[in-house]
Amino acid sequence: MPDDLPPIDLNATSEADELRSKLEVAERDLANHKLKLADYENSRRRLLQATEVEKKYFAESLVRDLLTALDNLDRALDAAKKAGDTGPLAIGFSATASQFLDVLRRHGVTRIETKPGDAFDPNRHEAVMQQPAPDIEPGHIVQVLSQGFLLHDRVLRPATVIVASA
Repeated sequence: MPDDLPPIDLNATSEADELRSKLEVAERDLANHKLKLADYENSRRRLLQATEVEKKYFAESLVRDLLTALDNLDRALDAAKKAGDTGPLAIGFSATASQFLDVLRRHGVTRIETKPGDAFDPNRHEAVMQQPAPDIEPGHIVQVLSQGFLLHDRVLRPATVIVASA
């Protein structure tokens, strides 16, 4: 054995082990901190998404209630047309219904365009009965009882329809 090697300092070895141990603890703490930060960011992102959805659909129950008034305006307009009324009252009902629809449209509400002969879509239509219709294919709409509406991309109220039976 060569005599020119310095003696081994046992304190230096234990000091290195202590530093390694502290480094492991610091790395573990850093990893835990990164996980907590990622959890926080995910929670924050989910909360922002939920807030956006809530803002987008906040008026859903109010609009659903207002649709009844719009239905009544439509019924009054239909009655006026059937009676042959073209006077100021019929014009007033028509203007009010049009204004009502414009206001709803500005807030993301649109009609589900439904007419006799269209294919029945259970996602957008609610069938209240079936009836034979020789000129309409089975599974297609015979009559629209009330219009359906969307709030942005969500069905607010399905169109109520009668469907042709086989």
